[in-house]
Amino acid sequence: MNKKSILITGSSRGIGRACAKAYAKAGYHVFLNCVHQVERLEELAHEILSDGGSCTAVPGDVSNPPDEVRKIFQIIEKECGGVDILINNAGIAWFGLLTDMTDNDWDKILATNLSSVFYCSRAAIPYMVSKKYGKILNISSMWGGTVGASCEVAYSATKSGIHGLTRALAKELAPSNIQVNAIACGVIDTEMNGRLNEEERQDLMDEIPSGRFADPAEVAELALKLTDTPAYMTGQIIGIDGGFI
Repeated sequence: MNKKSILITGSSRGIGRACAKAYAKAGYHVFLNCVHQVERLEELAHEILSDGGSCTAVPGDVSNPPDEVRKIFQIIEKECGGVDILINNAGIAWFGLLTDMTDNDWDKILATNLSSVFYCSRAAIPYMVSKKYGKILNISSMWGGTVGASCEVAYSATKSGIHGLTRALAKELAPSNIQVNAIACGVIDTEMNGRLNEEERQDLMDEIPSGRFADPAEVAELALKLTDTPAYMTGQIIGIDGGFI
């Protein structure tokens, strides 16, 4: 395969879906991943192929390293050796008081949002090192690093973890010409924010200087531009939040 390849986790909806369409249109071979909405993933694959793009569906749970992640990368390695770009996008939210959160809730969000970044990055890195080229882009949130969100403590903790992982891994991989950056998203108009009623949506919009939620395609546009930046740009957390933070 002559095309550059990219794996996008959690690409059946929202930001991941928008990224998959953008990268396919830009000429990449896109490996599409999700764990629950496989039918939607297959619909996306059909849409990309119908538009003349190139993709492969690799469904699986990226929070499960021994079985699922290994299988995903075995398929990728058989098809093209490895990925040139990895976008760690898979994520879930949990809203409520910390005292109402169960051990299982905590373990699930930690595994899905943070541990998956480690598992997929670890699997992707050897190929990138062998090529002396690679880009890892972590989709994060403004609720990480310097600020957090009330009633989203676990979510904020996982995103803070992603920021620390991004900065540290960037230093580790810089000698191998591999960039590691993150996008800290503000309020994006995705299903994750579908829990909000109209009044809550409006109240939130009133807090955003831009006066609106971002479209997932805007995040995808930024991601595509970041993967074209010079290799010297690494270890950065780039915000896209309409001026919120």
